[in-house]
Amino acid sequence: MDQSVAIQETLAEGEYCIIISFLAVQGVLCEGDSRQSRLLGLVRYRLEHGGQEHALFLYTHRRMAITGDDVSLDQIVPVSRDFTLEEVSPDGELYILGSDVTVQLDTAELSLLFRLPFGSHTRMFLQEVTKACVGLDPATRDPEFQWLSRYRCAPPQEAGSPALRDWNSAPGTWPAWWRGALPGGSNFNNSRLNEKGLLVDQSSRGQDKPESLLPRQNKSKSEITDMVRSSTITVSNKAHMLSMQKFGLRDTIVKSHLIQKEEDYTYVQNFRFFVGTYNVNGQSPKECLRPWLSHGIQAPDVYCVGFQELDLSKEAFFFHDTPKEEEWFKAVSEGLHPDAKYAKVKLIRLVGIMLLLYVKQEHAAHISEVEAETVGTGIMGRMGNKGGVAIRFQLHNTSICVVNSHLAAHTEEYERRNQDYKDICSRMQFCQVDPSLPPLTINKHDVILWLGDLNYRIEELDVEKVKKLIEEKAFQTLYAYDQLKIQVAAKTVFEGFTEGELTFQPTYKYDTGSDDWDTSEKCRAPAWCDRVLWKGKNIIQLSYQSHMALKTSDHKPVSSVFDIGVKVINEELYRKTLEEIVRSLDKMENANIPSVSLSKREFCFQNVKYMQLQVESFTIHNGQVPCQFEFINKPGEYSFCKQWLNANPNKGFLLPDSDIEIELELFVNKTTATKLNSGEDKIEDILVLHLKGGKDYFLSVSGNYLPSCFGSPIHTLCYMREPILDLPLETISELFYNRCLKTYCTTMSEKMN
Repeated sequence: MDQSVAIQETLAEGEYCIIISFLAVQGVLCEGDSRQSRLLGLVRYRLEHGGQEHALFLYTHRRMAITGDDVSLDQIVPVSRDFTLEEVSPDGELYILGSDVTVQLDTAELSLLFRLPFGSHTRMFLQEVTKACVGLDPATRDPEFQWLSRYRCAPPQEAGSPALRDWNSAPGTWPAWWRGALPGGSNFNNSRLNEKGLLVDQSSRGQDKPESLLPRQNKSKSEITDMVRSSTITVSNKAHMLSMQKFGLRDTIVKSHLIQKEEDYTYVQNFRFFVGTYNVNGQSPKECLRPWLSHGIQAPDVYCVGFQELDLSKEAFFFHDTPKEEEWFKAVSEGLHPDAKYAKVKLIRLVGIMLLLYVKQEHAAHISEVEAETVGTGIMGRMGNKGGVAIRFQLHNTSICVVNSHLAAHTEEYERRNQDYKDICSRMQFCQVDPSLPPLTINKHDVILWLGDLNYRIEELDVEKVKKLIEEKAFQTLYAYDQLKIQVAAKTVFEGFTEGELTFQPTYKYDTGSDDWDTSEKCRAPAWCDRVLWKGKNIIQLSYQSHMALKTSDHKPVSSVFDIGVKVINEELYRKTLEEIVRSLDKMENANIPSVSLSKREFCFQNVKYMQLQVESFTIHNGQVPCQFEFINKPGEYSFCKQWLNANPNKGFLLPDSDIEIELELFVNKTTATKLNSGEDKIEDILVLHLKGGKDYFLSVSGNYLPSCFGSPIHTLCYMREPILDLPLETISELFYNRCLKTYCTTMSEKMN
């Protein structure tokens, strides 16, 4: 959900204040072991004189920010000359492409560390901040940020109103560029600074709140076993992704050929996947999860663990944070297989639906293109009490999408469940690294793993009949009445998906803390609500079972272990394949480069006379590629030839193996004769014949001109004692020069007198 709309409501508009853009992203402020959720908003302000200034607004929030009442301004960090926001890789953390992004905010006065969710929204936010920093021109004066003064002063406090938030002052002063910057001689002598020396809001939005409504400080994650490491993307790789250009035509062809020849340079290697789902009914973890996650199995290469109904409280529906997230994250981390070390790739949550992805540390370097998205299908078809979350990633050369969903409840609502599934499929879209490419949908992946509380029930049988068949372990008889089986057979949902045989008893509904069926007033009929399905090639299901030992919830957790064949690149074969493709393209491009042959490239015009046309011709013979030709201008010139020369035609199109005759026409008239008579110009020129998509051909033109009285000044002719044709060129040039100089001097003398 875009929360910038809520923050926009908190911003003021002055007489000359125009908020022209606002971009917000939700992140986590990391201070030691403390983790506090913050909304980061980049505010751009247009000044009266036409310039603009930027500031980073940090907000606390009580819940998913929908209106301005849901957020409270905590700090303002002006984007000044010493402002930097850089991506960092915390020490000891594994590099996994696509994990959350850690950024370091630094100014002369403070240093803050934030963790932002990986994805297109964060990429856009970081790009906008970079633009704001780049926009500070060293030649311009320092920014003054006068428009931020409205956030400095608190309004008069009415009697009986709650006390203002206790802002802690810190020693020190504001940077020099803040002092005396406010209009009317205002300064910051009366301003109050927080402990970080930041400008803070003292308005009524900062009033004390009950402790339960203040942003929750997460428990220390240092307690979590070091088998689990949060991961982030390195600065260099992220910067490369942000600046990645669109594929050119050649790159697109190479990529297309590589996909077609994928089998030539890849081999299939099996990776062990653990896929688990657990509806925890709003409970906190009360027992070890190893009987579900790691007992009796070989250490998986990848863990995909999903939860539903993580928190059933009303606060969880509106608040973004819930303590249950960290509790279950810690419980899962401690329950992973003890024979391997794992890195957390991604955690994504929508209200009570949470999905965790872990990978063995040795495989972390081969995880890339990680994206996570959510789709709500609950109240009004949009809210997050029902819906799905998904993580997509690339493992070696295979694309994988893991979906965790919680569909509509109640036996009679199977059509609503069908619609929830269709909504998740249609609305779940993953942005690609290259923004010019269309988003990926769930079905655009090699492997799809779908888990969750799908909520399909047993129909047409009463409760006692269902329980009797369970006691007899007649699971296949009971399975015939399973709504999901019926809907899949009717091809209304999960078309193309596969589910393993159900050899375990229904996982819902039990009395909490026991293995007894529901004894409440509603007395729900048992059902296989919790399921795991898959779609793709090279997938073998090794196990599919429930885990009766866990009794925390009214559901039993379900797990499925797979061997999934992943395409792994053989680097040597890949290099050879790429070289073959490039050579083939080079050969094809060379074969398709236009090429012509010219019957003649040097042209000599003998004894050119005034007003007498001379013509030389040559033939262009085309090769096997259609081509377009044209005589082009030489650098620094305005025409492809001199005034006395022309090419006819000077451009055209040639079909394969065709010819065209070009005529070079030389004609001297009164415009061009003067310079030729005086020797200032000669019958010399170079023509450039250009082939579009091909090379250039150079044609040499030369000759001699016979001077004549035509085009020569009468006063110059008067000084000639012999016919102009009999005079040496040097004599003619001297006569022209001397006569021009004398004429110039006479003209200047007349002007002076």
